[in-house]
Amino acid sequence: MHASDTSDGLPGTEPTLRAIAMPADANPQGDIFGGWLLSQMDLAGGAVAMRRAKGRTVTVAITAMTFHRPVFVGDEVTCYAEIVKTGATSITVKIESWVRRGEGSGPIEVTEGVFTYVAVDASRQPRPLPPADQTGS
Repeated sequence: MHASDTSDGLPGTEPTLRAIAMPADANPQGDIFGGWLLSQMDLAGGAVAMRRAKGRTVTVAITAMTFHRPVFVGDEVTCYAEIVKTGATSITVKIESWVRRGEGSGPIEVTEGVFTYVAVDASRQPRPLPPADQTGS
């Protein structure tokens, strides 16, 4: 468990994205495609990176991706994203995905990964990150 985790194991950050896994996102056996889940995580991480960069960012790397448990049709998927490192132009974000299954089901961690984004200008060239605001975001 991480220092920022809550007593129920969930990350101590606000949820960044929530989605319901739908039949169109599943294989014939009802398991959600890993690519769908990866795209949800990228959306969550990209939102956090864009806020920190105060502008456009692009995904440049996905590392340490781990699928702990499957996601099923009907699962409520929640992605939590937290900046773990910044460079001159880059932002590294740890993203965890959790699901709730059925009525009243407790949260289950299904994936985690580390995504790296780069701040870019209008010409899609890397640009320096602006100074962090007082909240550190």
